[in-house]
Amino acid sequence: QVQLVESGGGLVQPGGSQRLSCAASAYILSAGAMGWYRQAPGKQREMVATITSGGSTTYADSVKGRFTISRDNAKNTVHLQMNSLNFEDTAVYYCNAKRIMYPSYNYWGQGTQVTVSS
Repeated sequence: QVQLVESGGGLVQPGGSQRLSCAASAYILSAGAMGWYRQAPGKQREMVATITSGGSTTYADSVKGRFTISRDNAKNTVHLQMNSLNFEDTAVYYCNAKRIMYPSYNYWGQGTQVTVSS
């Protein structure tokens, strides 16, 4: 059973910063893409940022220039650095590990709540 262990959620003021972390196995980090998704109340889950095994990144337009996804291969961890947070960033954030080629997989973490509030 693959485990994605998330940490770093919590309450932050508007304009503040927060870093989310997702710990996974070395195989998972090297075999496919990792990503962060989020789901706000009453909304569908949406992609926030992804990073491939080669280090290529993609971002949702709403977070470009504010969020940075990165990999720490030594610690088998993917981070999401979130700066200039605003109320619209409030959501449950999920770590995802995905591989399209055989053997394919699509794993989700348990989610961590990020609340932006004054």
